[in-house]
Amino acid sequence: MKLDAGLPVDGKHLRNITGVSNAAEALGFSGLWTSETKHDSFLPLAVAAGTTERLTLGNSVAIAFSRSPMVTAQLAWDLQDLSGGRFILGLGTQVKAHITRRFSMPWDKPASRLADYIRALRAIWASFQTEGKLKYEGEFYKHTLMTPFFNPGPIEHPNIPVYIAGVNTRLARLAGSLCDGFHVHPFHTPEYVRQVVKPAVEEGARGEGRGVREIELATSVFVITGESEEIMQEQREKMRAQAAFYASTPTYRTVLDVHGWGEVGDNLGGLAREGKWDEMPNLITDEMLRTLAVEAAPDEVGPALKERYEGLVDRVALYLPFVPGKKDEFWRKTLEAVHDGR
Repeated sequence: MKLDAGLPVDGKHLRNITGVSNAAEALGFSGLWTSETKHDSFLPLAVAAGTTERLTLGNSVAIAFSRSPMVTAQLAWDLQDLSGGRFILGLGTQVKAHITRRFSMPWDKPASRLADYIRALRAIWASFQTEGKLKYEGEFYKHTLMTPFFNPGPIEHPNIPVYIAGVNTRLARLAGSLCDGFHVHPFHTPEYVRQVVKPAVEEGARGEGRGVREIELATSVFVITGESEEIMQEQREKMRAQAAFYASTPTYRTVLDVHGWGEVGDNLGGLAREGKWDEMPNLITDEMLRTLAVEAAPDEVGPALKERYEGLVDRVALYLPFVPGKKDEFWRKTLEAVHDGR
């Protein structure tokens, strides 16, 4: 199992991407992931690619439907070349309201559209590598023009891994059938991964004659830790509020249903519709929180991660950004525990 870091993507830390990525590599993280909320996820990786040598670099995630496949294909191609083959393209669908109202882009059949998007990417990359004709005509995307003037040409590592993110089984099956990896949402439990995610990925893989070992599982983990009980309690309440937010959305009902918590999700959804955000965390019990998050003293987080996820997922990261100079000893001990001192 590999321990990755989350690259903080905000105005302050964007100015210090070089320092953050170099420190992450020096400490021994396996990979570095960028999210895409208030800022683009590709730009930080371009900076990190130019100053690191070993780290895997990936989006967790880039929003697919806000971009044409051609735009994403060009960005990924350049990042793969710049990083010397260390890039993972992580894609997510987002939800309808954001795609149609924030990005003003089309939304329909998201799983089918994402499958078509990925096939279009690979057709474009093949055209780049062979410098040949581009002829892709899918259900949603058509790319039939590529002239030498616009073709960037071949690179040393043309096979770009594609991960997708999701919660429900349809996207997990798609990952198994078509992708190199699946990002399990931070709002998860190990039992949900065992009962829902892994069987769906395996089903998708079998349908295409693929081996399940060809598809990596990656996730980010809610963690509650601190040097004092006061700090731990503060972290519990932050995680409780975060869990309540996710659990109020119907998309995440699958996770709740595994544990018989579906009614809690219904109640949280009702409170959200009424705007009663302050009341929502009260519905997340301590039992639920212990199941959704790793809670441990700082020097026990690494062993707890290993016990919880070894053999279940391939890559883990903590649901908090890595900031060099803050908690370096914590990160070092966690890395040693997860990587067995390697």
